[in-house]
Amino acid sequence: MIEAINLSKSFTSYKKQDGITGTLKSFFHRVPIKKSAVNQFNLSIKKGEIIGLLGPNGAGKTTLMKMFTGIIVPSEGELLVNGHRPSERSKEFRKKIALVMGQKSQLWWDIPAMDSFSLLQKYYEIPEKEFREKVEYMSTLLGVKDLLHVHVRKLSLGERMKLELMASLLHSPEIIFLDEPTIGLDLVAQENIRNFIKEYHRKNNITIILTSHYMADVQALCDRLVLIFKGTKGYDGPLNDFEKILGTKKSVYFTFKDKTIHDDSYWNELDSTWNEDRTEVEIKLDEQQLRNVSSEILAKFPVIEFHTEKMPIEKVMKTLMANPDIILDHSSQEGEK
Repeated sequence: MIEAINLSKSFTSYKKQDGITGTLKSFFHRVPIKKSAVNQFNLSIKKGEIIGLLGPNGAGKTTLMKMFTGIIVPSEGELLVNGHRPSERSKEFRKKIALVMGQKSQLWWDIPAMDSFSLLQKYYEIPEKEFREKVEYMSTLLGVKDLLHVHVRKLSLGERMKLELMASLLHSPEIIFLDEPTIGLDLVAQENIRNFIKEYHRKNNITIILTSHYMADVQALCDRLVLIFKGTKGYDGPLNDFEKILGTKKSVYFTFKDKTIHDDSYWNELDSTWNEDRTEVEIKLDEQQLRNVSSEILAKFPVIEFHTEKMPIEKVMKTLMANPDIILDHSSQEGEK
């Protein structure tokens, strides 16, 4: 479905020298500055998969999505999406993909969504019967039948997002790229969007590539997770397994009565976080450390209470974002096996 081999994209800008003299010199001699956004990226996606593509800001996610959809051309490497080279932007290719961006709209602002749908019907040459059936099915599933003839500018963000999804799926794409589809939505609207995507995928077996800052989107929708840092692929595998990168870390909480325990140098050697009144410490430990360190603390300090919790996926993700080298080191080790 999607095959990316050694895919790279770099952008060139030019250094501007200070002052009028520097500006004049730039007309005759410009110093190029090359920045790599994606570097030697390999990815294979099969039909029907739902992939979560995650990474910090500036990691290369948006650049990848733009290459996958043909908006920008790769600098190096091979890329095939459903058998087509996206950069050629053939009509057949465009009929098979859809791109939904949470911060951009394809619906006309000053007309009802149904009028925009009719324009898309003509563009994609959708037969009238098929068009009516799709509008009926999706508007019922999303609960927006009463909004089809309301001017888009009068709708809430959540209502518009539902209609954006409809617009993107009218032509029955085989691959849909979702870029932050629930951004800015309230919890109820987010849940409605997720439920619709799950049901549509179940019925149509389309391939979905999702980027999101909401881990709830990823947990609810994705079978597989791909992490990208500094333009390089890190973890690529089942969502349930990705926390193994950190050695399946757990959070262990110790409560003390004596606040001076906080000042002991012992804690400097551990990944520890204290609460405001300095009576409870959270320590992140992997399975190998858990028993030894816990026993050591219980023997060394007068502990009132302690308990262990598995690190929530959000915390695991934040740790990875703050320490991308963990991902890159893991990726290198996997490649050497």
